[in-house]
Amino acid sequence: MIWREAEELTETLELVQEVQQDLAQLKPNVVLETMKSWIPGLIKLGYRLLAVCVILAVGFKIAGIVRRMLGKTFDRMDMEVSLRKFLLSAVYVCICGLAVFVAAEKLGINSASIIALIGSAGLALSLSLQNMLGNFAGGVALLMLKPFKVGDYIICGAEEGTVSAIGLVYTTLHTMDNRQVTLPNGSLSNSNLTNVTAQEKRRLEIKVMIGYQSDLKRAKEILEELFTDNALIKQEEGILVFVDSLGDSGVVLGARAWVATGDYWSVKWDLTEKIKLSFDEEGIEIPYQQVDVHQR
Repeated sequence: MIWREAEELTETLELVQEVQQDLAQLKPNVVLETMKSWIPGLIKLGYRLLAVCVILAVGFKIAGIVRRMLGKTFDRMDMEVSLRKFLLSAVYVCICGLAVFVAAEKLGINSASIIALIGSAGLALSLSLQNMLGNFAGGVALLMLKPFKVGDYIICGAEEGTVSAIGLVYTTLHTMDNRQVTLPNGSLSNSNLTNVTAQEKRRLEIKVMIGYQSDLKRAKEILEELFTDNALIKQEEGILVFVDSLGDSGVVLGARAWVATGDYWSVKWDLTEKIKLSFDEEGIEIPYQQVDVHQR
């Protein structure tokens, strides 16, 4: 029994050794053949990856060159900083995106599907952000056309104030009583807008009514003297004093002159006060509405 079991164990060991030898001879051949079959595909993939790297490198390089060239052009145009940054970023992203699409096509990825997906997402986003996009378009128009700049005093509808910031979506004003007003650029670009400080000088016009019994010539002389004596009025531009109309209660006189835009309100308030005081001293009546009640 022991001899027979030893003989069977020996045969089993010999069989295992033969199988190991066969596997040792077979495995390298299979691996080698498999690797040989992969070589053409790996070479093609390597060429494609190399081409993709070259396309991306060239595309990003061109994007950088175009951005620098446009940056210099925008500097010469004195374009608004926020608009310049946005346009430069948009151009850079578009060129880089084009390079990515070309690279994806080189790898065998269907770029048309990617474009369709991006287009669908963009349409859904534009519909949900319609008002925001309208304000953005208005901001681009304002920054390109420059109807006003930071520091200008503007009037738009019921709001007016000094422009403190111009963004791509909103414009911020500071009012005379130090309130901060934020206006959407869409409404600004589509509304009648007055830029009070756009010009260096502004015409000042003051009208005042005097009674029919008052001395008309003396009243005109007083107006001309007050305008001439004011140091902030641009005398070289000329001063005009005139009879504007004949009203129901008196004669309406007018006086016009030019002042620096920044001095407009101080000159107007100063002259209005002096006109009243001077007319009182000279006995020139400034009529006002009154009701006379007669009792019998």
